[in-house]
Amino acid sequence: MMSKVAVFIALVTVAAAQYGHNDHHGHGHVAYSSQSIHRHDGPAHEVVHEEHDKHGHVHKVVDYYAYPKYDFEYKVEDKHTGDIKSQHETRDGDIVKGYYALHEPHGSVREVHYESDKKTG
Repeated sequence: MMSKVAVFIALVTVAAAQYGHNDHHGHGHVAYSSQSIHRHDGPAHEVVHEEHDKHGHVHKVVDYYAYPKYDFEYKVEDKHTGDIKSQHETRDGDIVKGYYALHEPHGSVREVHYESDKKTG
C-alpha cells in the first residue's frame, strides 16, 4: 500500500514540475496523472493454527485475517512525450480481475486483461 502511495506522489511531483515548463518550441507542456484506491476492509478475525518447529514441537500461532476487497486504478497521460498508460484492478476475496494498457508513441496499444481466482491462481 505504501509503495502505491509513493508511486502516486512521484507521478504528481513529475506532473507538477513539468506543468508550465516550456519546450524549445515555446509551447506549454502539460502532463496528467491520477490514481484511485478504494479499500473495503472488514473487521479482522482471529485465526489460530499450529506450526511445528524443527524439533517437532507444536506451537499455536495466532494470526489475523480480514477479508481482502479493493479497487485500484491509475492513469498517466503525457501527449507531449507520448507516455500514456493505465491500469485497473479489483479484488473480492480470492477473485482478482484487471487490465493494464500501454499506448505506444506510434499509435499501437498493448492491452492485457487478467483474471485469477482460487482455482486458477
